[in-house]
Amino acid sequence: MANSAAGRLYVVATPIGNLGDFSPRAGDTLRSCSLIAAEDTRHTGTLLRHFGIATPTISLHDHNERQRSPDLVARMQAGESIALVSDAGTPAISDPGYELVGAAAAAGIEIVAIPGPCAALAAVSIAALPTDRFCFEGFLPARAAARRARLESLSAEARTLVFYESPHRIVEALEDCRDSLGPERRAAVARELTKLHESLYRGSLAELCVRSRLDADFARGEIVIVIAGRPPAPPQQGSAELDRVLGLLLAELPLKQAARLAAQIFGVRDNEAYKSALRLKQESGSP
Repeated sequence: MANSAAGRLYVVATPIGNLGDFSPRAGDTLRSCSLIAAEDTRHTGTLLRHFGIATPTISLHDHNERQRSPDLVARMQAGESIALVSDAGTPAISDPGYELVGAAAAAGIEIVAIPGPCAALAAVSIAALPTDRFCFEGFLPARAAARRARLESLSAEARTLVFYESPHRIVEALEDCRDSLGPERRAAVARELTKLHESLYRGSLAELCVRSRLDADFARGEIVIVIAGRPPAPPQQGSAELDRVLGLLLAELPLKQAARLAAQIFGVRDNEAYKSALRLKQESGSP
């Protein structure tokens, strides 16, 4: 429950490139707060000067957020309102802010989102890949072995996958995506979104890997990778017939014996027949 006597924490999204995306509400919020906690005060200072905002700033980044958060929470408990911003986009989305938001929530501080630009959502909206379900994975690991392990763990994910990637790793990252997820997977690479040299590349992972090595501009700027999820497996031929025979066998035999016999009849693996037998038994309500 929020403490009505305390100040607020405003989580304010800022442009990822085009200053025209800075909302009037964001500007009004930054002007009204006592303090702005910024990932890089120099970077944010340029934005504030452009819009004539004179609110003081304090740095809040990966290396000092845990130590600085208690003092900021105390200031809000004393009645000050503080705005949280990152260098670009929405704070705490693969950017600093999680620790402060968590500490403020634990202290009962009211937290208000001032929504706006987010590179991940912008890329998903124009990638021409399924958007009904997607998962954001942030940055892939920098080390090749860890990156491949992460991708292997996602190889069966049916939702659209969204990653951030740095330009100097994009070629290797795409090749690891191709090898782990399959060369035919549809994907899109968005770079420099909302900026002067915005580009969007679509194609299979195999095609994008080739493009990444031929196009010098491919490895420049801020990059988002969007990859289609794993397509559903086609229904196995004979599955209905397997279920029919299993139903007959289960009426006469114990589950394991029925599954083993069905596996021999249909030439499928024992565990596959066992899973089907177990499902049929559960559906029938048999003990």
